Amino acid sequence: MNEHKIFKQMKRLTGQAIGDFGLIEDNDRILVALSGGKDSWAMLYILSELCRRAPINYELIPVTIDPGFEGFDTAAIQQHLKQHGFSGRIEKTRNKERIDRHLKPGTSYCAFCARLRRGALYATATKLSCNKVALGHHLDDHIETLLLNQFYSGTLAAMSPKLKADNGIHTVIRPLVYVEESMIEQWAQIKHVPQIDCSCPQLARRDQKRQKIKEMIADLHQDNPLLKKSLLKAMAYVQPRHLLDPTISSTRNQPIP
Repeated sequence: MNEHKIFKQMKRLTGQAIGDFGLIEDNDRILVALSGGKDSWAMLYILSELCRRAPINYELIPVTIDPGFEGFDTAAIQQHLKQHGFSGRIEKTRNKERIDRHLKPGTSYCAFCARLRRGALYATATKLSCNKVALGHHLDDHIETLLLNQFYSGTLAAMSPKLKADNGIHTVIRPLVYVEESMIEQWAQIKHVPQIDCSCPQLARRDQKRQKIKEMIADLHQDNPLLKKSLLKAMAYVQPRHLLDPTISSTRNQPIP
């Protein structure tokens, strides 16, 4: 497939998700979280194209959170944005210093960094009068998180395509929920978008649990090509009366609609 066909397919799936979950509404001002990786670039390009053709008015504001790690090439992000007609913003933080100062022994470096980054996104959204924050989690992220929570946390939970942020003010949206990672990878290679990581000192330490889940899904996918779509569909068709949560026991004897 060429770049145009892949992008068209990604755009169609993103548009479907926006319609299914009501992700974007008239007069929205959306902060697009641009990390510099392939997923956030794909999200920015797709939302920008949809915005130009949408029957409603909404605004996109790309924002990159600079955590302060040495080597994070924000200049390359700015250059690509400028070359392709985007007006982005780099928000500098002191997150690295905060992590070095406050991280407790035995706690997750990445989890702490993620919380600080999310807090910076919300603060920037407030400063820029944005009511929504768009994150670039794709289909694979959603199903991997579902299985990670089941296997390692003992919870039946994943990521919602639309939810109220922890601060109770902004709405977080994930427009790429129907788009597979492999599709984004193909597009990014053909499009030659810059692949820029944040230069985190923990970056070399891959999430081994998530990697195992990826490998397991890839192996099962060989026998069942519809596996990913089935797992995604399972999150949309929950039957509480067949689960073990005692807080929903009152619904056990109710018929399934």
